[in-house]
Amino acid sequence: MSNKPGITIRPAGLADEPAVLALLEELFEPPGGFPHGYTLDRGRQGFRYAVSQEHADVLLAVEGSRIIGMASVYKDYFSIRDGWRCWLQDLVVTKSVRSRGAGRALLDAATAWARQQSCTHLDLSSGLGREDAHRFYLREGMERGSYNFRRRIED
Repeated sequence: MSNKPGITIRPAGLADEPAVLALLEELFEPPGGFPHGYTLDRGRQGFRYAVSQEHADVLLAVEGSRIIGMASVYKDYFSIRDGWRCWLQDLVVTKSVRSRGAGRALLDAATAWARQQSCTHLDLSSGLGREDAHRFYLREGMERGSYNFRRRIED
């Protein structure tokens, strides 16, 4: 897959794990934060799950030989109203190359992946403080579809 000149989108392989986990940590910087209970081991397990399952993937934005962005996608659930939905998780582009098209390329690739999985929707959740990300999603044609609520299940 290729979208923008100089930026290639490709699925991750197991050898990409260290680079992906390092990039993922950029999501934890303000205005984000470390997810409750996150450990590097949990990150490794999640990455390996996503790259090995038929209904999940990790998409990488690569410039030259450098991984500059990633997004994980999951064929998430079948809804009575809508059919299959795709969940876009962990979309991040490294800070030094933002606003050069990698985010758009990843969002487009995630949409194409969802379409290939016969999904009717591509959904994501974004933290309340991520106003730059919200502007990006709206500019790229996404809509505010709902409020997202959660209940943390403690161990």
